[in-house]
Amino acid sequence: MDDLHSEAAGGSAVDQVVAQIRALIDTDGLGVGDKLPTERELCERFAISRNTVREAMRMLKAYGIVDVRPKVGATIVDHRMNRAFDLFSFNVAEVSRQTFDDIQGFRELIETGTALHIFARATPAVIANLRAINQQMVQARSVVEASEFDLQFHTGLIALTGNKSILDIYGIMKPVILRIMQRGKTRRIIEGETYGEHEAILRAIEASDSLGYQYLMRSHLRAGLANFAPPGAGPDAANDQAVPHGQD
Repeated sequence: MDDLHSEAAGGSAVDQVVAQIRALIDTDGLGVGDKLPTERELCERFAISRNTVREAMRMLKAYGIVDVRPKVGATIVDHRMNRAFDLFSFNVAEVSRQTFDDIQGFRELIETGTALHIFARATPAVIANLRAINQQMVQARSVVEASEFDLQFHTGLIALTGNKSILDIYGIMKPVILRIMQRGKTRRIIEGETYGEHEAILRAIEASDSLGYQYLMRSHLRAGLANFAPPGAGPDAANDQAVPHGQD
């Protein structure tokens, strides 16, 4: 089982560590600029492996709560994001179909509705950078890391609108968007479907094909719906539709 499949299968262990670290921040009264215990101290404190601690730190960094630097360790950078995390934190197994519809529907309105703004500012250098991010997603070592690059690709497109308010909203929604991106992910999906869909979107931008871009983006954002059971179905219905973990 590779790292991507291990993360998909054992994400709950990382979730528990994230919750424990956030509880530690609250109970110890830590604020912006304060350092968290070292990896070794966290391993001993919570009786967990170093790999699990590192994945938890990666998630907290992705959510804008901590900054992790070599030889410095983890430092709290924005305690307010810890509060926002409370509002938008969902376990992978707990993200409902309704949550998916609401979040992806919002993203669809933004990411298809801003096509003309994106086309106007998508220079060859910008396209090349987005392709590099897409390649980094393929080379990611875990589902968490791959999802970060996936979201970076989309926020890179949104940044072309020049609208800081939209980027701020995406920042607040970041935890649940990442959770949605992580659900059902396998190496096959990342290397094949997600990478290919991103590349098709970039080609539509290069061709200034507005209708093609909107169709491709809409289909891409809705692709994960198969991982969620339809209304009224049993709790295992989505699992029957999803790609089994451990297969490429």
